[in-house]
Amino acid sequence: MIENSCDPQDRSARDTEENGPRLEAKNQDATDQIECSSIPNGDGGSVANVRLYKRRWLIVFLFSSYSLSNAYQWIQYGIISNIIMKFYTVDSFAVDWLSMVFMLTYIPFIFPVTWLLDKKGLRLTALVANGLNCAGTWIKVASARPDLFGVTMFGQFASSLAQVFILGMPSRLASVWFGADEVSTACSIGVFGNQMGIAIGFLVPPILVPNVDNMTDLAYYIRIMFYISAGVATFIFILVVIVFQEKPEIPPSQAQAQARSIPPEEYSYTASILRLLRNRPFMLLVVSYGLNVGCFYAVSTLLNRMIIEHYPGEEVNAGRIGLTIVIAGMVGSLICGIWLDKTKTYKQTTLIVYLLSLIGMLVYAFTLNLGHLWVVFITAGLLGFFMTGYLPLGFEFAVELTYPESEGTSSGLLNCSAQIFGIIFTISQGKIIDRWSPLAGNIFLSIFLLIGAVMTGFIKSDLRRQKANLHAQVQTKTASDVEQGVSPPKALKEGKL
Repeated sequence: MIENSCDPQDRSARDTEENGPRLEAKNQDATDQIECSSIPNGDGGSVANVRLYKRRWLIVFLFSSYSLSNAYQWIQYGIISNIIMKFYTVDSFAVDWLSMVFMLTYIPFIFPVTWLLDKKGLRLTALVANGLNCAGTWIKVASARPDLFGVTMFGQFASSLAQVFILGMPSRLASVWFGADEVSTACSIGVFGNQMGIAIGFLVPPILVPNVDNMTDLAYYIRIMFYISAGVATFIFILVVIVFQEKPEIPPSQAQAQARSIPPEEYSYTASILRLLRNRPFMLLVVSYGLNVGCFYAVSTLLNRMIIEHYPGEEVNAGRIGLTIVIAGMVGSLICGIWLDKTKTYKQTTLIVYLLSLIGMLVYAFTLNLGHLWVVFITAGLLGFFMTGYLPLGFEFAVELTYPESEGTSSGLLNCSAQIFGIIFTISQGKIIDRWSPLAGNIFLSIFLLIGAVMTGFIKSDLRRQKANLHAQVQTKTASDVEQGVSPPKALKEGKL
């Protein structure tokens, strides 16, 4: 018989009567006690309790906050690259590396970090991420002198190391805390924080650091910018220490209940990596995701140079154009996440958004030099809506293709691909812009977006997580039908699920 009561006391009484005494669950906030149900866990006999806690929203918004803080630091130098070049007396390539260090650091560290996430969980990963992020901001506070470029690079390295603990977490956190019909939306909110940080990174530095010639004044403005980011990062770190939890006591979905049922001694991180590398649909997604997001990284890093090339003295508007790209992308991310939760059309949605990203890139490329900033704002927003909106689609499609493998591992491989292509595209596009023009550089990126769209079309849509949840739903319906004397569904009797 399947329980439907959500009352903890009723359930505890029944458990004591039917199964003997057991340990009481830890106390939860009154606001945490909401939805609960019990469904078969897929092993043919036992029953798994499933509950959603209101605290899940606090956890995902807290994650979004520290992801925001970290993403802001990635782009804060690039959007005022001409001012940073003048202050530290370095060339444009050196300033580009203040952004590219985030990409380079990710590649060697992603595997030990995903291993740590699998072995130690979300809370320790969050604490390490925030500790490194906070340390990076304070190191940069000490670097606001023209002769301390090496110190500011070291601070940026510490922040980039924190990013390794952040980028792969949205899909893992969504699966651990959210129900089957809201994981894509939750993942979008997680990505939303990262995008908001990039948006603020585009907008705020040109306002805080005006292009003045007096080095003493410029050092003052740069120091103020560093102090603000350090204060925010420290406040968020304290909140994470106090509030952030590992996981809900009762799993939120049947798929998560099954994942928890796997004994730790049966899990091998190395074997999981090898299985993922042999998963052809996933590997096609890894490359196509890397091409798309790598293009976004290149456009973001070089945006100031492209805008200043055609619109001299428009540093503030360059930041506003970057803001437009990301804000439009945040809207796209949320819409795509909600759409996936409603329709489960992962491949179709991913392919359509990919093609629209290509179209947006071409439109942006051919209108950048028209001499009208308002046109650039519109085309950049169109590009951002689809290119940035693609991010949560890739994460969630990867989880579907690789279930029950760790979400952190699959997301880590996606991001590793993005960082590799990001470095290649940023260096290559920068050289093309210097030798020819921003138009040539953007056409270069468009070619690779076309390749990625074609690869996406060849991905076989094997939605394993959806199958696990559907299997649970069918078993629940079967148990109910048996109680009422109705024969089990034909699909279940034939073993098709």
